[in-house]
Amino acid sequence: QPAMQFAQRLDHVETSAIRELFKLLGKPGIISFAGGFPDSAMFDVEGLREAAQRALADEPGAALQYGATEGYNPLREQLAAFMAAKGATVAPDGLIVTTGSQQALDLIGKTLVDPGSTVLVEAPTFLATIQCFRLYGAQVIGAPIDAQGVQVERLEELVVRHRPRFVYLIPTFGNPSGATLSLQRRLRILELAVRTRTVIVEDDPYGDLYFGEAPPPSLLALSDQVPGSRDWLVHCGSLSKVLSPGLRLGWMIAPAALLAKATMCKQFSDAHTSTFAQATAAQYLRSGRMPAALQRARQVYAERARAMGESLRQKLGEALTFTQPGGGLFVWARLSGADGALADAGELARRAIEHGVAFVPGAPFFATEPDRASLRLSFATVGVEQIREGVARLKAALMQGTPS
Repeated sequence: QPAMQFAQRLDHVETSAIRELFKLLGKPGIISFAGGFPDSAMFDVEGLREAAQRALADEPGAALQYGATEGYNPLREQLAAFMAAKGATVAPDGLIVTTGSQQALDLIGKTLVDPGSTVLVEAPTFLATIQCFRLYGAQVIGAPIDAQGVQVERLEELVVRHRPRFVYLIPTFGNPSGATLSLQRRLRILELAVRTRTVIVEDDPYGDLYFGEAPPPSLLALSDQVPGSRDWLVHCGSLSKVLSPGLRLGWMIAPAALLAKATMCKQFSDAHTSTFAQATAAQYLRSGRMPAALQRARQVYAERARAMGESLRQKLGEALTFTQPGGGLFVWARLSGADGALADAGELARRAIEHGVAFVPGAPFFATEPDRASLRLSFATVGVEQIREGVARLKAALMQGTPS
C-alpha cells in the first residue's frame, strides 16, 4: 500500500509536549503541576447556569441559530465594556469574537505569515504559538526575557536585523515565564512599533489574575500615550482563565484592515463561534458577577502561589532558582545543578513521574536555543497541602542518585 502523502508544512511541527505528557498522568495518586488549566472549582457554575437560562429565555432564536462571523453583537458590546473598565477604549465593531484566543493566534498566522517569514517571540513563550506560526511556514526566533519581561534592547536588535512580520508577546504573567513587562518597557515597545513599523501582538489571557497590586495597563490601554501605536497593535483576550475554558471564547482587537482579513479567514474555518456560548457569556458579563468571581480566583491562586514558592525555597533551596510570580498560573524555575544535583529538567520530569509528581520541562517553550535546565510548575489546580507534598516528591526525584 502506498504511504499517505501529507502537507509539507507538517514537517516543521510536532505534537505538543504538554499534551503528550498528559498521557503519563493516569497513574493513581499523582500530583500534577503540569497543566495550565484554571481550577474548575473557580467556575461560577450557578452564575453560568442562570446566564444560559436567560440566554434561552430572552433570545432563543439568536442563541441557537447561525450567527455573524464577527461575533454576537451583545457579547461584543459587553467585551468592549470589559476592556473599557481596564482602560482600553474599543468600539464593539472594533473586535471580533473568536473560538478561544488560540483561534485569534491562528488567524494572525493565516493573515500575516508567508513561508519564510520571520516572527519574533519571547524566549520562553507559549508552546502552541510556536507550533502555530511554524505551521504557516514562519521562522520563529526567540528574544530573551528577564523578570521584567522581554529585554527591549535585544528585541530591537532582532527587529532591525530580521524585519519580522510581527512580534508576539505575553506581557502580563506570561506563560510559561510568569514574568510581567514593566511599564517603562511597555511604552518603549509601543514606541519601537511606531518607529520600525512593526506589528506587536499582545496576548493577555492572565492579566486579570493578579495577586496583590494590579499589573501595569495593557499595551492596548497604553497605546493612547504613544501616537500611532494603535495602528501596529493587535490585542488578544480570553474568557478561558477567568470564566470557563469550555465556553471557548476569546476576542481579537486589531486595525480595521487586519480585522477584515481575519474575519474572512474565520469564515473558512468555523463560520462563527458558538452563538449559544456567546449569548451565555453576554448574559453573564451583564449580570455583574464577574468582579466577585475574579476576586475569589485571585485569592485562591495567590495562596497557592505563595505555598509553592515557600515550599520550593524550603525543600529545594539553592538547587532551584525562580522568581515569585505576582499573578497568573505558573512558576518558572531553573535547575542550578548545585552540589552535583541534576540539571536536566527532561530527565527530572521522567524521575518525577516515578515519584508521583508531574511538571513540564521548559525546553519546548523555546523557539530557538532551548534551556534544558528550565521547567514550568503550575499551582492552579492543586491545593496547598498537595503543593507541599508535590514539592517534597520533586525533591526526592531531584536527589535520586545525587552524591552525598
